[in-house]
Amino acid sequence: MPARIKVIVPIPMDAAGVRNRRAQLSDALISPGFVPEFAAVPWGAALGDSYHDMLLMDWTVFQAGISAEDEGYAAVVVDTVSDSGVRALRSRLSIPVVGPGEAAFHMAMALGKKFTILTMWPQWFPLYEKTIGEYGLHDRLASLRSIDTRPDVTELLAGKEEVIFEKLASEARRAIREDGADVIVLGSTTMHQSAGYLAGVLPVPVINPGVVAWKQAETLVSLGLSHSKRAFPSPEVGKDADIRAGWNT
Repeated sequence: MPARIKVIVPIPMDAAGVRNRRAQLSDALISPGFVPEFAAVPWGAALGDSYHDMLLMDWTVFQAGISAEDEGYAAVVVDTVSDSGVRALRSRLSIPVVGPGEAAFHMAMALGKKFTILTMWPQWFPLYEKTIGEYGLHDRLASLRSIDTRPDVTELLAGKEEVIFEKLASEARRAIREDGADVIVLGSTTMHQSAGYLAGVLPVPVINPGVVAWKQAETLVSLGLSHSKRAFPSPEVGKDADIRAGWNT
């Protein structure tokens, strides 16, 4: 039986939007025996551009993931570099829960000394400041850089490649030249369409977080590893019924 991995999209969207998010995983990147199942939260944040939306993403991703183990999934991947809901889900679940931010940042540290998070607009900076602080990675962060362009979390970069790709490359070159970055991490899984272009024009590794998170989930499942329950203890008094009731209203 294949290992099903639930990939939670933290923004509500229609089936076409979910397919765009799914497109970050080509068939060649999916190992035999694994099946990704992308699902968007049915309500919640719009853009992740504020502390208001950060709270909604944490809560709705958590709601979407608490039943994953009971539903037979082998792991959960959260489809956002903000790693929304990851720690709460690790507390609730025993199966692996992977966040693209944590996976990408640690991959960057394995490939270089200092990394820059390259993103669409500065409104997303608080998302990275939160995770970088939680993971204690300030000393390895060269900079946060944006192209100051409002993102489209459903249509992604389609139709904007000629303008957006070069703007991203130009900002990445500044991060390398001025900030000392020797690895570039894309600041959103919604930017995956630019990864190949940037890897071809930049002199340093470019990390596509959604792909790294997926491969980490595959590896953890294959090795029979998951998060430590000493680090992420289960609640003594669970509230699943209340959470599910709220999910269904």
